[in-house]
Amino acid sequence: MMIPDSCVHDSSMENGSIETPCTPEEERRIIEELTDKAEANLREGNLYYVVSSRWFMAWQRYIGKIEDDYPFDSSSVGPSSVASSCTKDRPGPIDNTDLVINEVKDKDEDLQLHRTLQEGHDYELVPEEVWERLLKWYKGGPVLKRKMISVGEQRKQFSVEVFPVHLRLIDSRDQSEAVIRLSKKASLRSLYEKVCQLKGLDPEKICIWDYFNKKQGTILVSCSQTLEESNVLMDQEILLKVPVDGVTRDSTGKSLAMVPVESTGSTSSIAGGPSMSNGHSTSYNSNTHEQITSTYGDMEDGHDGLKPEAGGDRGLAGLQNLGNTCFMNSALQCLVHTPYLVDYFVQDYSSEINKQNPLGMRVIVLGELALAFGELLRRLWSSGRTPVAPRVFKGKLARFAPQFSGYNQHDSQELLAFLLDGLHEDLNRVKQKPYIEAKDYDGQPDEEVADEFWKYHKARNDSVIVDICQGQYKSTLVCPVCDKISITFDPFMYLSLPLPSIATRSMTVTVIYGDGSSLPMPFTVNVLKEGNCKDLIQALGIACGVHSDEYLLLAEVFENRIYRYLESPSEPLAGIKDDEHIVAYRLPKRDADLTRLEIHHRYQDNDRKLFLTPFVTDLEDPQSGADIYLAVERLLSPLRRKEFYTSTSMDYSRENGSFSGNTCTDQLGPEIQSTGEIEGEGMPSKDFTFQLCITEDNCLAKLSSHFSWRPIMKNTPIRPSRLAKFLVEWTEKEHEIYSASYLQVLPEVHKSQIFANKSKQQEAVSLFSCLDAFLKEEPLGPDDMWYCPQCKEHRQASKKLDLWRLPDILVIHLKRFSYSKWMKNKLDTTVDFPIHNLDVSKYVKSNDGRHVYKLYAISNHYGGLGGGHYSAYCKLIDGENKWYHFDDSHVSPVSESEIKTSAAYLLFYERVKHNSNGTSDEPSEHLSPS
Repeated sequence: MMIPDSCVHDSSMENGSIETPCTPEEERRIIEELTDKAEANLREGNLYYVVSSRWFMAWQRYIGKIEDDYPFDSSSVGPSSVASSCTKDRPGPIDNTDLVINEVKDKDEDLQLHRTLQEGHDYELVPEEVWERLLKWYKGGPVLKRKMISVGEQRKQFSVEVFPVHLRLIDSRDQSEAVIRLSKKASLRSLYEKVCQLKGLDPEKICIWDYFNKKQGTILVSCSQTLEESNVLMDQEILLKVPVDGVTRDSTGKSLAMVPVESTGSTSSIAGGPSMSNGHSTSYNSNTHEQITSTYGDMEDGHDGLKPEAGGDRGLAGLQNLGNTCFMNSALQCLVHTPYLVDYFVQDYSSEINKQNPLGMRVIVLGELALAFGELLRRLWSSGRTPVAPRVFKGKLARFAPQFSGYNQHDSQELLAFLLDGLHEDLNRVKQKPYIEAKDYDGQPDEEVADEFWKYHKARNDSVIVDICQGQYKSTLVCPVCDKISITFDPFMYLSLPLPSIATRSMTVTVIYGDGSSLPMPFTVNVLKEGNCKDLIQALGIACGVHSDEYLLLAEVFENRIYRYLESPSEPLAGIKDDEHIVAYRLPKRDADLTRLEIHHRYQDNDRKLFLTPFVTDLEDPQSGADIYLAVERLLSPLRRKEFYTSTSMDYSRENGSFSGNTCTDQLGPEIQSTGEIEGEGMPSKDFTFQLCITEDNCLAKLSSHFSWRPIMKNTPIRPSRLAKFLVEWTEKEHEIYSASYLQVLPEVHKSQIFANKSKQQEAVSLFSCLDAFLKEEPLGPDDMWYCPQCKEHRQASKKLDLWRLPDILVIHLKRFSYSKWMKNKLDTTVDFPIHNLDVSKYVKSNDGRHVYKLYAISNHYGGLGGGHYSAYCKLIDGENKWYHFDDSHVSPVSESEIKTSAAYLLFYERVKHNSNGTSDEPSEHLSPS
């Protein structure tokens, strides 16, 4: 791309002369064009470069690519960065040093990054052309080059491989170790070449073995098969053996005969089928007693028997953590202890593999996800107490669902949802899905409509997963305008229930009157701890007596400036911390378009820093500085000292109705009285001696000689805008006229008491209250509007869910994680859920008997969002009602009284079979819906 010479000049900086475009806008244009060009030509092998988010976001702010989420914030990392980064200065040289573990001596070797880094938070990825241009403009480094690879099998995606596979090469001759780094898409042949280059050996005369957990497993034959396909994992060991005259010798000198091995590809066996070798092609040398195995299976755990063994240890095998895979292990343990699935997968299910389903999970073998899960289930039930490494399953999972590749922590519920859906498609008995045209069911009974919907669903979806895990709920939408009712009956795989909070929180907010009619006043209200800003506004409105023609605008004030507005009613209160200062500006509701004024304060003799709490008010079409002076005097009027007031009346107004109201003289302090009349219609009083300044910048973090601000006079024209920021300069004269104490110190949201009693333990929430919250009628969100077929418009309809048909296996997802623009949050609310006799009959609208369930598994999540840990509680199918804690490899007994905790995340229930007399064999439990 050609760049005009006029757009380039030399800018002298500390690190030398750096070539730069003439304006930030030009930089933005050039980079956007280069980025668009790169994204239009995505292909495997393209180079991308890792750039520190800290530097990249500073550059984006400089060019105006992103605006600060908070009006005075730069990186949304917290108040500490406000003052230093609000100016849109040109960033310095690129600095990636915070991403790198350490320097390496070999200049050709890639620098290694910290494993905990996350894209979008710690680093950004830019195409090669963008990096070259940024490096030309800014210099710096270090250079962190990475390649784009293709991931996934069904729906291929491009992904930049930021973290290549690290393998620990162990030389059997002297037990020395070395690190090999390769792409997971690199072939085994490339691995041989890399090892031989490092060791100075001939590729034809060495042998490399999978040495996972330092146990010699399968031979890695030099071929085109990739590391990913060979189930080689990050940081695992591989073993190098070098033959001497055709004989391999280990560190002890023991001779090991080399046996030629040919890769068999990926033949697989069906659990319970005729082959019991799990797809391994084995050769055996009777002289050396060494078995050599080509890959397809979890041979590294030392178990190849597939028939579940009898005995007391059945089902007690743990799952090894392969690197942040506890989320997967937890969900898998719950599934492999599901009675119906165990019965299904230990039998021969080969006839159920759908070989024609385009949605099935296949790589080389059709239905491969079902095969991998089935083999893993059988291995877990045949391994006694020996932990199993689910390498094959993870490899298959990553290729079907690239979002679960790598070694970051994920959500066990998201994995469960994908796995159940994938197993269903692999095992779908419907070979060709028929097209079914939607019908109008107006006037038909619900029973008939529900049966029709279920029949159509089963005509396209028929598998063991549908048989045992899928239910049906009734969805009712009502148009708020024409009252049109729409009813559908939709399938579900699990229920995601919200957690209603009963814990309250005391919050102190200062209310400032936007019309200057009263002094600032703090109010303390109690709100739900897990509530939102709408709840806080409602509580404050009642406390301070907000009228129907007024509203409250919430804002956080930090270092005497508006740090952020809290304008979204759904914003969680969890985003407001106890040590913050929140102001509610009381403003009149207007139909017209208004200009919001932010009035900040600065004291001339105090290093020209901001002080006091800013004002916020609305004006309709301000024309000149006189309008602003009038508004500021109005806002300051309650602070006027007694000796300076001229009248008790405040009933002056503007033609446009911007100001109205009377002073609440009973709320004024001893030194404060109401303001005087304004002299001349629409003109400020003579006593007003402030100097006002206007800034056209979005930032007030630094006000200095080079900052873009200018004084305004009463006749200065004001350009129309949605937001205008002004600065009031105080002198000793103003301090004599006005008392600033009411704006000087804001109370914190909550002041913790050092000697206060510890808060009581939060009361548990009943599972039935979660069901009530899930099934209650509520309006759709603004982003989820419903198209009303009668109005022919999108409407914010009300929605009501009812359970209609329940499955034999009922999975309940407790929605502990919440996400918003400002905050990610986890709820540690304890949910009181039944273990025996969960009776949900009253929630089921169809008349098909009782619906009683018993608990058999729980997926737990401990800790916060960033890290955390998953484990599972499972009851053995034939374990005499004994519960066990499955914590990755570690499995231990646990009493039933210990399994109810605030960590419960996924609950797995099995329908209770009733006797002929209508009773169940389950012990009763005193917990029922109220």
